[in-house]
Amino acid sequence: MGDATYTLTGRDGRPYVSPTPGSLGGYRPGRLYGRLDCPSALRALARGHYVRHRVFFTDEETAVAAGYRPCAVCLPRRYSRWKARRDGGAS
Repeated sequence: MGDATYTLTGRDGRPYVSPTPGSLGGYRPGRLYGRLDCPSALRALARGHYVRHRVFFTDEETAVAAGYRPCAVCLPRRYSRWKARRDGGAS
């Protein structure tokens, strides 16, 4: 007990071992991150998708620094701000 470890993704996009689980999940090929209870991700995982490409982050700052974007489904406000910045708008 107390010996559990978790593989998280760091700011540099590389995996590292942590004694603390991640608070956000991500999908490596799509370079997106979201809540662990995201309905879209949970549906994909239930169908057997994402599992091989799943990554975890300690927090949003780390996910963004690693080059991931917010999920449009579970983080719609953050996604809208990200999209506006990417498209050159101010939001």
